[in-house]
Amino acid sequence: MTTHPEAPAPSRSMVFVRQIAGGLITLAITLLGLLLVTFFIGRVVPIDPVLSIVGERATAEQYDAVRQALGLDEPLWKQFFIYVRDAVQGDLGTSIRTGAPIAGEIARYFPATLELATLGTIIGVIVGVPAGVLAATRPGSLADQIVRLVGLMGYSMPVFWLGLIGLLVFYGHLDWVGGPGRLDPAYEMMLEFSLTQYTGAILIDTALNGAWDVFANALSHIILPAGLLGYVSMAYISRMTRSFMMNELGQEYITTARVKGMPEWRVIWVHAMKNVMVPLITVIALSYAYLLEGSVLTETIFAWPGLGSYITDALFTADMPAVLGGTIVVGVVFVTLNMASDILYRLIDPRARQ
Repeated sequence: MTTHPEAPAPSRSMVFVRQIAGGLITLAITLLGLLLVTFFIGRVVPIDPVLSIVGERATAEQYDAVRQALGLDEPLWKQFFIYVRDAVQGDLGTSIRTGAPIAGEIARYFPATLELATLGTIIGVIVGVPAGVLAATRPGSLADQIVRLVGLMGYSMPVFWLGLIGLLVFYGHLDWVGGPGRLDPAYEMMLEFSLTQYTGAILIDTALNGAWDVFANALSHIILPAGLLGYVSMAYISRMTRSFMMNELGQEYITTARVKGMPEWRVIWVHAMKNVMVPLITVIALSYAYLLEGSVLTETIFAWPGLGSYITDALFTADMPAVLGGTIVVGVVFVTLNMASDILYRLIDPRARQ
């Protein structure tokens, strides 16, 4: 009887590569589904894009010419193919309101949202993680009750109300922070004509230019909206950190470490936190994605010229191509952050690669 040698088991690195490849395929399918949804939304809304361009007084010949130029006279399957092809190439269409390419406009607005959401997430992580750990290590104590109460207020209060109260107190009465917008008008002119813009993020660009007076003015404007978003993020992160940490502190390996006489800070911040960080990465990534896509109200209240304000203005003017273009960008960011957190999850936890 002939025996065949068993095939060697794939290495961990090979398994990891296969998992990443599978994740990328899932990412591509998800983005294709997103494009399909936005395509059909753009076709079923009761707004005629041709009429929005040519106006109600256009002749039938003008109407038909623009309709043909937009490819709306083609079958739906062909329109969708063209839509996907253009989106893959970075062409999100033309804004009805401004007549400019939507991709270029989003590239101009998105850095403001990215800067605001990033700073808000950093604040949320710096405050939320230690607060959650403190609450988990002292369950039922006064510190635990305060952390839970502050967290409950953070994800229960309306964001627009918190923003208005913050402007009234810290800007209107105390004058501790700058007002709405990213800069005072005088500094906006300096930024536009005198400073080199590398990234579109004012704090980074002004620091690279050494314009510390503009940096200070930008910081005074961003600190309140970023602090507000950071508070919302902190509420979610602290609650999840507390839950994850309490679960880990009840495990046998923690009891073993304590019995061996290991210092409590090492038990918590080295052994327990190592396992807590695995699910916490997903929580932080989702919180970051939420701030990127859900900052519409915050940007509106603080007159922050970001992607949320861009989509809101487009909605008010019935500029559906711009709305759908912004929606695609938000969806791509959300899905990409999910993918990135999954990869990071597998890099940190070897068990997830098996």
